[in-house]
Amino acid sequence: MKLTPSMLRLYAVTDRSWSADEADFWRRVSEAMEGGAQVVQLREKHLSHEAMLRAAERFVALCRSHGAVSIINDDVEAAAASGADGVHVGQEDLEAGRARALLGPDKLIGVSAHNVEEALAAQAAGADYLGVGAAFVTGTKSDAAPISRETIRAITQAVDIPVVAIGGIGPENILDLAGCGLDGVAVVSALFAREDTAQAARQMRALAEQIAR
Repeated sequence: MKLTPSMLRLYAVTDRSWSADEADFWRRVSEAMEGGAQVVQLREKHLSHEAMLRAAERFVALCRSHGAVSIINDDVEAAAASGADGVHVGQEDLEAGRARALLGPDKLIGVSAHNVEEALAAQAAGADYLGVGAAFVTGTKSDAAPISRETIRAITQAVDIPVVAIGGIGPENILDLAGCGLDGVAVVSALFAREDTAQAARQMRALAEQIAR
């Protein structure tokens, strides 16, 4: 699958902690795509493998119905079994080259990177895009220390694959990332903590267009 930089302007990462129930969670995921998220990552850190697979199958079908790209966080087996478009792995997770070997050449591999060395290693291992950060202090991942604008800029200049920033990004600070060479932003609470997720996505998509390289 070919991932263009413009598809990454608004990359939604799910979090069900703000949803009242299962139905509300899936409503928010759907609204994120309706509002302009063309790539969505299903992030379910606390589900069993079986529950994750069931969620992944529903997620992939929902993404397809909206014409969006479906990415599974960490769980390469669930990504393969559900027919997802790809997987996103962190530095402590399955190495990108191993993920590529398991998923094959046609699936997307995203990798988290915090410096130029990690970014270049991920690109060499076959990553299709990078998620770099944390861009700002974030409550989603308490151990993610913010990296500087200079580091983000150095990463985007060092690699040839698309790069999105992630971590604490919202309408109040996204424009601070202008000039960093980014292709877009990956956001969690800026979408899923808002009752009107579609409107939040439209707002973030418009702002992301302003900071994209």
